Amino acid sequence: MHKFTIDRYAGAADMLRQRDLRQALYDEGAVIMDRVLVNLHGDEHKARRNLESKVFRRDFFKFYETTVFPATLAETLTPFLAAGRMDLVDFGYRVMVNLTADFTGIDRPGRSPRETEELVATLRIFGRAATLAHYKDDRDAVRRETLATLARFDRDYFTPSVERRRLLLEQFAAGAIDEAALPRDVLTVLLRNEDGIDLQRDVTLREIAFFALAGAHTSIHTLSHAMHELFAWCALHVQDRARIETDPLFVQRCVHESIRLHPSSPVAARRALCPVALPDERNAATGDEVTIDLQTANRDPAAFGDDAAQFNPHRALQKGQSPYGLSFGLGMHACLGLNLAAGVLPKPDTDPAQHHYGTVAMIVRALLAQRVRPDPADAPTKDSTTLRDLWGRYPVLLE
Repeated sequence: MHKFTIDRYAGAADMLRQRDLRQALYDEGAVIMDRVLVNLHGDEHKARRNLESKVFRRDFFKFYETTVFPATLAETLTPFLAAGRMDLVDFGYRVMVNLTADFTGIDRPGRSPRETEELVATLRIFGRAATLAHYKDDRDAVRRETLATLARFDRDYFTPSVERRRLLLEQFAAGAIDEAALPRDVLTVLLRNEDGIDLQRDVTLREIAFFALAGAHTSIHTLSHAMHELFAWCALHVQDRARIETDPLFVQRCVHESIRLHPSSPVAARRALCPVALPDERNAATGDEVTIDLQTANRDPAAFGDDAAQFNPHRALQKGQSPYGLSFGLGMHACLGLNLAAGVLPKPDTDPAQHHYGTVAMIVRALLAQRVRPDPADAPTKDSTTLRDLWGRYPVLLE
């Protein structure tokens, strides 16, 4: 078996669209990722994605951004305002765990601090298991911890959530309630399963765990990178400090530029299902591994200019070029939650008051409104347990 790396933007984009390359990044983390959507290929992937796409429509994203998320954000931020400080990574988990639980279909009857703490700890463990290929320490220990955590998640959250939705679906089938009374979340769609796809219980459990960790994990680390880039940029470009307080479209542009530089997954891994022609006249044989270096490709000067490796929210983009590069993927595995996290791209005539910004930009704006700044007495540190470029903790102060 041979291994190939693709790190130029055009070639990486082509490989992400290549249907004869199957997902291989999460093979090591099968304890939580076995047969979840992102690991499927071909007809099985298409059927599951079509089913779950019924949740991820534009009106869904708009509803969450305008109705659900503002309340969640304010509720989570309040105690930190009283304290005048927070860790961005910890705060990110807390604010996103509630949102992802809502659209995933994880009920939290008490909405208590204890539940939040439990779910934050659970998603941290699930996130470590999903990215096990990049974990530096004892991987078997992570697998054992994940199995125990998954069992608790099943008992305390998944099973009660399933039982409540099955009762509602029975009432709906009997005509006792209308469709508007059904929860609008991934779990309800999977249980309703109008497309009749084969879904065993253990697969549904892992799918719900995956959606919860993916929805939170991506946005959490995007938030800390975006704030770090903004702190550094505004220290050198004082005129933009005022702009980010008054121009929400510019804030979103800053978030997109940070996402380009810091994709939540720095690489994509694929395995050839048959001989595949690669860029630069190379050829992969059946079974060969192809690594798509997203972080390097997103910094390709041919796509983003001579300063492609630098943060520059004023970057002039080529026509049709995505401002966040390949960070959300392309092709069959393009991220379903892109619009939830990053919003939609503005047009020249976009009304800022009606625009969909995405949850990360909303969190950034809320923190900027509180004069967020790095804690000079407590420097941030990277996560030393993984090969991924992640902040382990990022202390900040608030007014």
